[in-house]
Amino acid sequence: YIRVPLITIDNIYQRYRIYPTAQTVTWKSTNFKTILTWEPLPTDYSYTVEFSPVARDKQRNSNCIRISTTMCDLTSSLADLNSCYVADVLSEPPLGVTSDLTEFPHTSSSRFCPANDTDIGRPDFKLEVSDNKKTTTLYVTDPLTALFRDGRQLNIRDIFSDKLHYKVTYRKNKSSGKKVFISPTSVIELSALDQGESYCFNVQAFIPSRSIDKQLGEFSQTQCSDDDEQSFFEVYSVGVIVAVILLILLLIIITVVIIVCCRRKKGALKTEKEGVPLQSI
Repeated sequence: YIRVPLITIDNIYQRYRIYPTAQTVTWKSTNFKTILTWEPLPTDYSYTVEFSPVARDKQRNSNCIRISTTMCDLTSSLADLNSCYVADVLSEPPLGVTSDLTEFPHTSSSRFCPANDTDIGRPDFKLEVSDNKKTTTLYVTDPLTALFRDGRQLNIRDIFSDKLHYKVTYRKNKSSGKKVFISPTSVIELSALDQGESYCFNVQAFIPSRSIDKQLGEFSQTQCSDDDEQSFFEVYSVGVIVAVILLILLLIIITVVIIVCCRRKKGALKTEKEGVPLQSI
C-alpha cells in the first residue's frame, strides 16, 4: 500500500492540462506604435506571443513570455516595415509550473504590414496669411512615429518620403461648402482664396500608394484665418455684448440717482433756509 500525496495528483493534472485559447487577437497600430491585444485575462495560466514575417521562422519578444496580461508591444520587434507579419498567442502554464505538452493551444492573428496598415495620427500646422491677404500658407508638422534611428525619433516623412502627401479641406468661415487641395510637401500655399475672407482649414496625411481605406490619416484640429471685415457682432460674443449693455445701463441709473439725490438735497436746504425767521437787529 503506497500512499500518493495529493500534490502529485495536482502536478499530473497541471502537466497535462489544456488551457483556454486566446480570443479576438487584434493588431492596434498608430504611427508605427504597434500593440497586439487579445482576450480574456488569464486566471491560472499565462500567455506567450510568437511572431514572424510571413513564411519565416518564429521569434519571441522577451517581454511577452508567460505574461498575465492581454497585450504585447511589438513596436521594436517589427524591424522591417515593408514586411508582413503574423503572430500566435499561446496559452501556457503560469510561471513556475511545468507541462509535458509538446504543443500549446494557440490563436493566430491576421496578417499585419506596418508600412501599409499602421494608422497615421493627427498632424499639427501653423497658419500664416500674407501681407497682401492673397495667399494663405499652412506649415504642417510631420507627425512623429514610435521609431528611432541613430538616437533620433523618426517622423512619418522619414518613413514614407515622397509617398507622403497632405490633403487640405477648407471652407469659408460659417459656410458648409468645402474644397480640397492635395500637396506633396509640408509647406502648403493656397492662393485661390477670396481676399479679406476668413477661411477654416483641416489637414490630414494622404498616402496614395496605400489601399483606399488606409490612405488618409486622422484629421487635424480646425484652424481659421482672421476676417478683416468682421462686424462688431461677429468679433464679440452675445455674452460680451449683453454685459457691455448692462454695464452702460447701470452707469446711467447710478448717474440719474446721484443727480436726483443732489437736486433733492439742494431743494431741502433751500426750503429749510426760507423757513427760518429773520432776526431783529
